[in-house]
Amino acid sequence: MRIGVCVALAAALAPLGCHQGSGTAASTATAAPADTGAAATMRVDRMDPALDQIISPDAKVEKVAGGFQFNEGPMWREGRLWFSDLMGNKMYAVSPDGKVELLIDHAGGMDNAAPGYYRGSNAMVTDKDGTVLMCQHTLRRIARVDDKLNVTNFLDKWDGKRFNSPNDLVFAPDGSLWFTDPPFGLDKKAADPAREIPFSGVYRYAHGKVTAVIKDLTNPNGIGFSPDGKVLYVSNTGPKFFVNRYDVKADGTLGTPTVFISYPDTPATEPPDGLKLDSAGNLWTTGPGGIRIITPQGKVLGQIKLPEVAANLAWGGDDGKTLYITASTGIYRVQALIQGELPLYMKK
Repeated sequence: MRIGVCVALAAALAPLGCHQGSGTAASTATAAPADTGAAATMRVDRMDPALDQIISPDAKVEKVAGGFQFNEGPMWREGRLWFSDLMGNKMYAVSPDGKVELLIDHAGGMDNAAPGYYRGSNAMVTDKDGTVLMCQHTLRRIARVDDKLNVTNFLDKWDGKRFNSPNDLVFAPDGSLWFTDPPFGLDKKAADPAREIPFSGVYRYAHGKVTAVIKDLTNPNGIGFSPDGKVLYVSNTGPKFFVNRYDVKADGTLGTPTVFISYPDTPATEPPDGLKLDSAGNLWTTGPGGIRIITPQGKVLGQIKLPEVAANLAWGGDDGKTLYITASTGIYRVQALIQGELPLYMKK
């Protein structure tokens, strides 16, 4: 066990002191409480001059579309952003000019999913055959969506037991599929009597086998790999808020976790949720106060502020340098100077 190095965020985000982490990974950053005042608007806060190499100082945050219930699971596909309205139980696509198309109604898998619950579809990723893998909360599975938007089962069990509600997923550079499985889609969450797996896991699917690689997180959520596939990041959405860093071994097993960034252990209206990486290995992660941009060494370079809660992110645009953000009711974007770490089987 060692003590991580504290990372100062900015004058507006006073540091809380060091967080004690374990393992041999990068230094630990500690985030300050969220800025909930009038300053929490559409902007990019520069916390280190190195941010200018990643986002131009004059970059603006733009709103692309709005009017949804709770947006999640963005994926860039064939010139548009596909995303899920998790509470609205619908899956949409939006073009760069803001034109919205409904792709799948009742995207969570059932017509009668209770309104106001997280019962719709969630994260999506393109598979190697060009189809889409989509998390369905109501049916507690990962489904396959073909080019005609037909939906069929892909994965729904581990060790003969139904998943809780697969939430986020990503292909590792070696072609294995990794996904998180918190109980958010269950009416009573972890206490729901329909729950079959007694933990909220992170799973690896490879060669036809599902392996539970992490079992000790309370609510694993966002997930992503470093460009070389040697580091895994997983966010935990309560009751403690943090992002863990894991070294990935050649056989797909993980080393001892290190807390990469942590947040105050108090109720948060913006808990850590989705995350993505860029081609230089910087982590872009949602959390209290906005989206933080953090170097592989744990230094916070900047923060993207929105007028509502940011749930997840995806890289898109013709050059892969546009960051799209799914927030509560809206879709936002900001142009970067660096290319994102694009999905393994991205269908442009």
